Amino acid sequence: MIIENIISSRNLLINGPICLIPQKFSDSRGYFYESWNRRLFNDVIGRDIKFVQDNHSQSAYGVLRGLHFQKKPNAQAKLVRVIHGKILDVIVDIRNNSATFKEWAIIELSKRNRKQLWIPEGFAHGFITITKKAELNYKTNNFWNKESERTILWNDQDLKIDWKLNQLNLMNPITSQKDDEGYTLKDLENQEDIF
Repeated sequence: MIIENIISSRNLLINGPICLIPQKFSDSRGYFYESWNRRLFNDVIGRDIKFVQDNHSQSAYGVLRGLHFQKKPNAQAKLVRVIHGKILDVIVDIRNNSATFKEWAIIELSKRNRKQLWIPEGFAHGFITITKKAELNYKTNNFWNKESERTILWNDQDLKIDWKLNQLNLMNPITSQKDDEGYTLKDLENQEDIF
C-alpha cells in the first residue's frame, strides 16, 4: 500500500488526512486488490477505527456536494473511494487548534487511481463530479445524526476554494437546496459549531 500525505492550498502539510493506494495485482484474467483491511488500516492510521456505516453515492457530471461535517459528539471520520468515474474531493480543516485551520485541499479520486481518502474528524468534506457519472463508497466511524450535521457553503468567500470550475467549463455546478443554504465558516465559528 502506498501512503500519500495531503498538502493544503497554501502548500502546507495537513496533519491527519492521508491517501491510501492499495496494491493491484493484474493478469490476463483481470485484476484483484484488497480495498480495505482493518488491521493494516489501523496500523497506518495509528488508532483503532471501527466503521459503523457504508454509504454509496452516485452523481452526474457537474454535481457538487458539500461541504458537510457532523459536530461533536457525533463527529464522523470517513474513508472515501471512487468505484466508477472521477471526482475532485475537497477537504477543509475546521480544527481551531490546527496549524492548517481554514486550509483546504483538493484530491482527485478515481476508479483508475484507486486512491482512498482518509478524512478524520474535524474536517468538512465535499466533491465535484468531473466525469459523465461517478460512484463513491465511503465508510464512516459514526452514524449519521441530523441534529449534528452542518453544511459550509461550497463557495464561502473566506475560504476561496478553487473548485476548478473554469477548467471544467462549469459556471454553475449542480447543487442541492441544502448545500445552497449552508453557513459560512465564520458563522459556524461564531456559533461554536466547529472543532
